[in-house]
Amino acid sequence: MPARIRFSKRSICPVANTLDLIGEKWTLLVIRDMLLLGKRRFGELLRSEEGIPTNILTDRLRRLEDCGIVRKHLYRRQPTRYEYRLTTKGTDLFPILREMVRWANRHIATTAVPPPGWLERVAKVAADEAATEEVARAKPPR
Repeated sequence: MPARIRFSKRSICPVANTLDLIGEKWTLLVIRDMLLLGKRRFGELLRSEEGIPTNILTDRLRRLEDCGIVRKHLYRRQPTRYEYRLTTKGTDLFPILREMVRWANRHIATTAVPPPGWLERVAKVAADEAATEEVARAKPPR
């Protein structure tokens, strides 16, 4: 069973607790960009059309890392640069985002409709990536 996040709760309701972690607008958009658009680097996330401020992006990435939804990986030492990758816990959010897309396509006329099968292909890629990372982390160092 995966580790559970512990924090002070205002409720035992699963919906309220999930919203406490990911319910803020910018947090869901960061997860969307990582999960559906394959963005990994700070600059890529910063260039999203919604225009997230740098201080908020930094805070949201840190919070997602703290609760185990994102893992930070060093990709350059000088200057220090990181990539952010969704963990299995992060890719498990796919059905929520998929249903948000479907709901918006049914009820909000101006939303973009993804090509048939695209969401499922994206989900498979993200899940495979998260599983590969989990296996790599489980291997003892040489």
